[in-house]
Amino acid sequence: MPTTAKLASVAALLGDPARAAMLQAMMDGRALTASELAGVAGITPQTASSHLARLTTAGVLAMEKQGRHRYHRFATPAMARLLESLMHVAAEIETPRRAVVTGPRDAALRAARTCYDHLAGRLGVAIADALIEARHIELDSDAGIVTPSGLVLLDHIGIDVAHLGPGGSEKHRRILCRPCLDWSERRPHIAGRLGTALCRLSFEKGWVRRVEGSRAVAVTPKGQRAFREVLGVRPG
Repeated sequence: MPTTAKLASVAALLGDPARAAMLQAMMDGRALTASELAGVAGITPQTASSHLARLTTAGVLAMEKQGRHRYHRFATPAMARLLESLMHVAAEIETPRRAVVTGPRDAALRAARTCYDHLAGRLGVAIADALIEARHIELDSDAGIVTPSGLVLLDHIGIDVAHLGPGGSEKHRRILCRPCLDWSERRPHIAGRLGTALCRLSFEKGWVRRVEGSRAVAVTPKGQRAFREVLGVRPG
């Protein structure tokens, strides 16, 4: 159980508008430089570096050096889940002007996007629905399993569940399959190591591609066929 002071400290770090903007930019799972994040937040690179140093020291972010560049990403998937949950809450409590519209207003983000390292939006939820309906996976409120038929399907598309090692320390070890409440659809998509593997496979096979300057992804014609014929999904 964290102390009250620690809880307040983390909340304060996330409460700054510039830091919140930079953290949202990292929700697509990519590692970004201070200059790239400064542009997103509308601040100078020097100010961004100061913010990033505080977030790294607190354990919210991790920094990696490659040559003369320094790249920043979430320290753990739990940090990305925390931000996604806060975005969900913020959308819920925003004073509605007309009918309540959940999630992002951007149509591309609503259709398909990355939620840190897994697929979200209508596409992510459709994948979860299809796998559940075909009884390839089972999900409850906080965890899930892959069934024998699911193991066969995943092996067929190139995902060896036996080799999806948990990785990381015991404290940060990730479960194989779990539901993640989708910000826009308000229904679960697939997270955990299986969600990561499905997302990575979709990019590697050219089923989806990134939309420049956004965490939205576009389903390619090849992906439309693959999701429909292989997974039983009809992406919107």
